[in-house]
Amino acid sequence: MTALARNLGPRGRGRRLILGIVMLGLGAAGAGVLILTGADRGLRAFLFLPFWGGALGVLQARTHT
Repeated sequence: MTALARNLGPRGRGRRLILGIVMLGLGAAGAGVLILTGADRGLRAFLFLPFWGGALGVLQARTHT
């Protein structure tokens, strides 16, 4: 079994973590707005993108990749 390649330094991990948290916050805010305004379910499906980007950023920061 090979070790994971760690290609992010401390500065890069911090940036990814902050970006991930911001994206998750934007997704949550967008979800709140769309739910409160009664937006169509299809429109709310686009919230997948900020949540996916946020989760990806946080996970990359945690695993150093």
